[in-house]
Amino acid sequence: MSVLSPALQGFQTRIETVLAALLPAADLLPPRLHEAMRYSVLNGGKRARPLLVYATGSTLGVAPERLDVPAAALELIHVYSLVHDDLPAMDDDVLRRGKPTCHCAYDEATAILVGDALQALAFQVLVQSPALDVLPPRQRLLMVQQLAQAAGSRGMVGGQAIDLSVINASPSELELENMHIHKTGALIRCSVLLGAYCADAVDEGLLLQLDHFAKCLGLAFQVQDDILDVESDSGTLGKTAGADAAANKPTYPSIIGMAASKRKLRELHWEAVRALEGLDAPLLYEIAEYTVSRVH
Repeated sequence: MSVLSPALQGFQTRIETVLAALLPAADLLPPRLHEAMRYSVLNGGKRARPLLVYATGSTLGVAPERLDVPAAALELIHVYSLVHDDLPAMDDDVLRRGKPTCHCAYDEATAILVGDALQALAFQVLVQSPALDVLPPRQRLLMVQQLAQAAGSRGMVGGQAIDLSVINASPSELELENMHIHKTGALIRCSVLLGAYCADAVDEGLLLQLDHFAKCLGLAFQVQDDILDVESDSGTLGKTAGADAAANKPTYPSIIGMAASKRKLRELHWEAVRALEGLDAPLLYEIAEYTVSRVH
C-alpha cells in the first residue's frame, strides 16, 4: 500500500494549513529568513510525524483541534534537522523534497538560522497553544520535556553525531540500530507519545504499548529508507538517491545485505503491528503498513 486513506490524506491537508498559519509571514522582518523558513517547511514531504500525532490522538478520541500544534511542533523540529543535515558540514546534499536544499536556494548562513529559528518556534507554539490549556499543567510539561529530549543529544542530534562518527566505518548491526533509534526513532516515538499526552487521561500501560509500537515503526522507517536509497531514483525519492553509499555511510543493506534488510523490515512491521493488539487503532495500523510499502 503506497497510497494513504482519505482520513490520513485529510490530516496531511490539515497540517499544511496549520503550518502555514504558524510560520511567520514571508514579508515580516527579517523577510529573507522568514521566506527561507516557509520555503523549507512548506516544501512538500510525507508529514509522517504529524500523521502519527493525529493517528494516535484519534485512537484515543482526541479532537484534531487539540492535536494541531503538537503535530506542527514535531514537523518544525524535523524540518530544522533536515535543513541542518543537508549543510556542507553534514551531508552536503543539494536536493530535498524534489527542490534545492535550503542552503542552495539561499545560502549556508541563512540555512543555519532557519534551523535555529524553526527549533525555537516549535517550542514556542507548543507552550502557547490555547487548545492545550484544558490539559493538566504536568501533562503539558511532559510534552515539552518529551520533545526536548527527543530532539537533543540523547535523541535526534545525538543520533546525527553518531552518524557522522561512523562514516567510512563498519559498525555492527546493533550499533547501527542504536544510531537510528536516536537519529530517526526518537522523533517518531515522540510523535506517538505527544498524541497520547493530548488525551484527557493517559494510562501508563497504554503509553508503554504505544511507545513499543513507535520504536519498531521508527526502525522500520529507517530500514525502508536505506532500501529505497539503493533501489529507487532521485526523481521518485525527491532527494539524491545513492547519497549514503556515495558518502560511505553505513546502512542496513551495506552492513547486513539487501535480503536481510528486507527480512528485518518485515519483522519490524510484524512487531509494530503486534504491539497494537487490543487497540482499536486502524490509522496506526495503516501507517505501519504504509511505512514498509512506501516508495519515497
